Amino acid sequence: MYKVINCLKEDNPVINKKLKEVSLEEGLEIAKVLFETLNKRKDGIGLAANQVGIDAAVAVVNVREPLILINPVIKEQWDEIPYYEGCLSYPKKGVHTKRYKNIIIHTEQEESDWYFSGAENPTEGKGSWEQEQNLKEDSELRLLESICVQHEIDHLNGMTIHDRENKLEPLIVSKKWGRNEVVGITDGKTYKEIKYKKAKPLIDGGKWEIYIGGPIT
Repeated sequence: MYKVINCLKEDNPVINKKLKEVSLEEGLEIAKVLFETLNKRKDGIGLAANQVGIDAAVAVVNVREPLILINPVIKEQWDEIPYYEGCLSYPKKGVHTKRYKNIIIHTEQEESDWYFSGAENPTEGKGSWEQEQNLKEDSELRLLESICVQHEIDHLNGMTIHDRENKLEPLIVSKKWGRNEVVGITDGKTYKEIKYKKAKPLIDGGKWEIYIGGPIT
């Protein structure tokens, strides 16, 4: 039986440990704990099992919708970009990193591969201003989701944002850090800032509604 605990900080050795693979059933149970922990925080959009002291290759992401990653493996990645990331295990710190706009992963619960992309899908100027804005916002959220998945898979392999750090850019410490605060994001060449919306609630009517793996009661 797994219990909700506070998120472990960077000096805990388990943060740098490569985690073991688990069964689908055990992975879903661990995901419950991760979502409960994440739900208690206002400053997180993803969480890996070792951040709560569990040796299991399981992580959760909640950017556009709640997602579970069990034994995930990145199979392909392309379009490297600069980025700016924080981490619950590194409170109020931001690090400039290098990530990929597009990734293909495989997880325990999915028979087919899973594609994440932050690539824009422009309407070539034929859409209305509102449509163009919606496309832009969606591409920013999809990019944030793709980066978050990469971030959490790194955790499962014992890596942190400092392993991806762009040493030419400074570490940033913020007094404010929350889900609706300004976050760093990039257009592929330079850094810019946006505010992003909360994802869908993690708990709905007392039940866990998980989009990957089915509903958990």
